[in-house]
Amino acid sequence: MTRLVLVPVFLMALFAEDGTDTTWRLVAFAVFALASITDHVDGMLARKHGLITDFGKIVDPIADKALTGAALVGLSVLGELPWWITLVIAFREVAVTLLRFWVIRHGVIPASRGGKLKTLTQIFALGAFLLPLPSWLALVPWASMYLAVVLTVVTGVDYVIRAVRLRAMGLRTIAQ
Repeated sequence: MTRLVLVPVFLMALFAEDGTDTTWRLVAFAVFALASITDHVDGMLARKHGLITDFGKIVDPIADKALTGAALVGLSVLGELPWWITLVIAFREVAVTLLRFWVIRHGVIPASRGGKLKTLTQIFALGAFLLPLPSWLALVPWASMYLAVVLTVVTGVDYVIRAVRLRAMGLRTIAQ
């Protein structure tokens, strides 16, 4: 829930002073980083203490998508990130969510290592875009974002393959 509450705070900081004020950008980065860290801590605590709930299974991915989606759209609105990147990532996330519903009767597809790496890379890249970096580090946000886009597409394709297989296995079981 903390991540969801931090999303509008993050957006207010990002758009303050038209997104150009260094102090507000640092605040936006700090809020984004805090929200991202709460995701890791929340998951770790839930697993450690056996507190995984149906509510958490639903709200956690929504909060993840709200935070990264807000950052992507916000940076695109400010003209700092091309819209095609935002649209590719958003399309993948919506498609994977729809696939989850498509296969839910047949099982759950757990997050893969690639999916976790995709998320980590997206967070790093977005953080790099949020920070007012010196010019000699200008390649860092772009290189990390392009890697994030590649991982987004590759893991999206992997998810489609796993969903189709799971659905096919489930349909074969039902037919028998």
